[in-house]
Amino acid sequence: MRKMQGPEESSPARSGGVQSIVRTFELLEALADQGGSASLSRLAETSGLPLPTIHRLVRTLVDLGYVRQEASREYVLAPRLIRLGESAGRMLSTWAMPHLARLVDFLGETANLAMLDGDQIVYVAQTPGLHSMRMFTEVGRRVSPHCTAVGKALLADLSEADVRALLRRTGMAEHTEHTITDPQTFQDQLTWVREHGYATDDGEQEIGVRCVAVKIPNVSSRIAFSISGPAPRMTQDLIDRAVPLLVNAAEDLSAELSSTALS
Repeated sequence: MRKMQGPEESSPARSGGVQSIVRTFELLEALADQGGSASLSRLAETSGLPLPTIHRLVRTLVDLGYVRQEASREYVLAPRLIRLGESAGRMLSTWAMPHLARLVDFLGETANLAMLDGDQIVYVAQTPGLHSMRMFTEVGRRVSPHCTAVGKALLADLSEADVRALLRRTGMAEHTEHTITDPQTFQDQLTWVREHGYATDDGEQEIGVRCVAVKIPNVSSRIAFSISGPAPRMTQDLIDRAVPLLVNAAEDLSAELSSTALS
């Protein structure tokens, strides 16, 4: 789970920014980490900030329309954020497309960029494969993380408690006979991902489809590249060739996003 910086770490002098703005965006990200909804006490618990400070910042976000208070008194991300997210998604797609195209040139299979948005995986960019029979996932499609390679790649570095909380919120629907529906088995898969540096799914979302995914490192959003194709073509040999290419593409995009943020 994201831990907010202490007063010294997030001070304007250290970050080059305004402390209240830094904390405001960290609160928005903390809400996203909680599935888009959290109480003030939960935000205080995860952030380490004083409750009056959180209340003041959240009330400002409510007044601006970026956060809404529910009847339960929990605070939720509001629809006004959608416009910002859509614009950011389009820009992210633009930056990712050259990397996706190169992956397709080298591997022949469909390349995707996906991100964790709240508790779901959303596909934000894709370059179709070169074969006449190829995988196609509609950009904007949302799926559960427990049955996708990108979901495993993006959840692998979360704490076990956070993963189990997400699984309780989303459930573990059985999409195919290969879907993992047991939380401990899924945790074992995440251990494997941490040890090997990439994730796979073998017909867990759709029968006959195999995917391999790598997380984009050192960026604030949880985003990942993946390659997907029919299982007969997505052999272990192809996966072995794909992983270093995915890792290189992920590192290159990470560097580009970092340089953009600093420019």
